[in-house]
Amino acid sequence: MDSQQGAAFFDLDKTILATSSALAFAKPFYRGGLISRSDVIRSAYAQFMFLAGGADHDQMEAMRQYMSTLVAGWNVAKVQQIVAETLDDIITPAIYEEAVALIESHHDAGREVIIISSSGTEVVEPIGARLGVDIAVGSQLMIDNGEYTGEILFYAYGENKAQAMRDLAAERGYDLAHSYAYTDSITDLPMLEAVGHPNAVNPDDALRAIATERGWEIADFQRPIEMSTRLPRKRQAVAAASASAAIGAVALGATWYARHRRG
Repeated sequence: MDSQQGAAFFDLDKTILATSSALAFAKPFYRGGLISRSDVIRSAYAQFMFLAGGADHDQMEAMRQYMSTLVAGWNVAKVQQIVAETLDDIITPAIYEEAVALIESHHDAGREVIIISSSGTEVVEPIGARLGVDIAVGSQLMIDNGEYTGEILFYAYGENKAQAMRDLAAERGYDLAHSYAYTDSITDLPMLEAVGHPNAVNPDDALRAIATERGWEIADFQRPIEMSTRLPRKRQAVAAASASAAIGAVALGATWYARHRRG
């Protein structure tokens, strides 16, 4: 890779998707017997609050604790099956057309595209595969005997996102000064500050204020589309290969966690 070649890093929720990827599967998980009706109601309320105003640090921490407790004991294979079976109905109609065009433009420019999201890898990986991105990084949950323990190995949030980006840059030769980042939330400020070309997409009020003050690009995406009607055939043809690459690359989260735990 050219020593001056950057990459493009994308947050997922409200940046690529017009929804919360983690909360969107509440109803399928309920039908699959993983959560209760009260959990569905709580998730629907959290989804509404997230879409209405984003999530600040305290809300993200509360969601992390809630989800950690909720998933303890879930069968991993069943979660993966539910996500695979319902992804096209729930997620693909909610992908912003503007985000797809941006991903295409970065690929055309020779840049690798990375999704980095606080949602779990079981959700982030298949979405990344649908989009044909090069790498997908999500939060890592501890698994024991085929079930989630409730422990989070790596939470792809805040400074952790920026550290994962730096790790990827070192491993894959990205020049972060020539790289791009896109996100909607003030909690991802470290992600934006890690690159030379930060972009606020559908920003919350706090991020919009900082982006305006610093002269960063601001974009407001408004056109969710059915994915299959927009993704070019050449990108659909490599989606399966991208899925395999994403599955391997997402292990970065566990590697990062292990290094810092030893430290």
